[in-house]
Formats: sequence, structure tokens, C-alpha cells
Amino acid sequence: MKLNNIGLPQKEAEIVAAELNILLANFQVYYQNLRGLHWNIRGKRFFDLHLKFEELYNDSQLKIDLIAERVLTLDGIPLHTFEDYIKYNKLEIGKNINNDERAIELILQSLMQLLKIERVILKKASEIEDEGTTSMMSDFIVEQEKTIWMMKAWLETEL
Repeated sequence: MKLNNIGLPQKEAEIVAAELNILLANFQVYYQNLRGLHWNIRGKRFFDLHLKFEELYNDSQLKIDLIAERVLTLDGIPLHTFEDYIKYNKLEIGKNINNDERAIELILQSLMQLLKIERVILKKASEIEDEGTTSMMSDFIVEQEKTIWMMKAWLETEL
């Protein structure tokens, strides 16, 4: 069995890197959706949501870099073109959304889809004892599950 530069089975690590690239593409779309929400949000909750969306897109930007660097660590090449992002995207494109509830629903849908991708990566990385990728996915999942809970709580109607 041929090993890559960090001692993981090369073929399996290439599969994990390919899955990470799918996640990278989807995070790029998520990031751009968040930028659009940040710019276009309107209404009485503008100030709170404008700041929240900025917090989320800044966090996404950091995650995008972590994912790309992990792809490189696994001897892959990170996707870096809009053409590739659209090709591998599984998220809804949020165009011209300015309604607060619709914006939060888009974020929830996006996070749920990102979780699906991350859980696939977590499973595949675990199978080859790729602790670096496994740890990253675990951290992402825990944080995103909490964000989903908070967004769902925000959407609930007050009694």
C-alpha cells in the first residue's frame, strides 16, 4: 500500500481530498450567500442580522482556508474557480434575499446540506485514521449544529 506524505493510504486520502473539495465548493457558495444576505437584509431586525451575517461570513472565510489547506496537506489541489464551485454546489443560491425569515431559512438549509457533506468526509477520514480531517470535520459539525439550533430558535414565533 502506497502512503502519501503524511503516512495515510494514498488512494483513500485522494478520495477524502476530493470530498473536501466538494465541501470547499459548497462553502464558497455559502460564503457568497452570506455576503448577499449581509448586504441586502432589510427591516426592523437589520442591525442584529447585518452583524450576525458578517460574523457568519467571516467564520466561513476561515473555514474555507482550513479546508483548502487540508486538501493540500492530503496532496490534493484545492478547487479555486467559480466554474468548479458551481459544478459541485449542492446549496440553494440566495439571490436578492432581503427578508429576515427567508434569510435565516436559507442559512438553515445551507448548514443542513454542509452537515451532510461533512458527515461523509468524517466517515471516510475515520476509516483511514485521518485524524487531521476527522478533527476538523468534528469541530465544524459541533459548531454548525449549535448554529442550526440557534437559527431554529430565532425562527420560532413568540407566544
